[in-house]
Amino acid sequence: MTPDSIFTIASDFSALGWITIIVFSPFWKNFDKAVIGIVVVAMALTYTALNLSDFSPDIFKKFSTLDGVVDLFQSKTVVTAAWTHFLAFDLMVAVWIKKNSLKHGISHWLIIVPLIFTCALGPFGFLLYLLVRLVKTKNYFAANEMQESRH
Repeated sequence: MTPDSIFTIASDFSALGWITIIVFSPFWKNFDKAVIGIVVVAMALTYTALNLSDFSPDIFKKFSTLDGVVDLFQSKTVVTAAWTHFLAFDLMVAVWIKKNSLKHGISHWLIIVPLIFTCALGPFGFLLYLLVRLVKTKNYFAANEMQESRH
């Protein structure tokens, strides 16, 4: 398969995860198992296969400078791997947003816009969700999440 076809398939497959989160998650308690267990794992496998297919030990040296990273992105295979990386991690952030909004009693309707921005602009959508959560909970941390995760 070519990087072009993998790019298209990964993008289309990722859309299934986004549709699941945005449309079906209010009605499907275990939406996260499908999104993470199927879509994100498929992205991770694709990412891994792409990196292994174009692997060179010199890659580690290139990560240490901006010019090196720019050089890496001259390869369609590397760009496709990076794209699947973005797709997978943006979906992981979206699952976290959805689950965190449930934890804090935030309506699904209020997180649709942050989810759409997370899909398109990753970290900006995450920041937008944090703003929604701040407005709804009146507390930046909304709960001591670090302390809760230890229990």
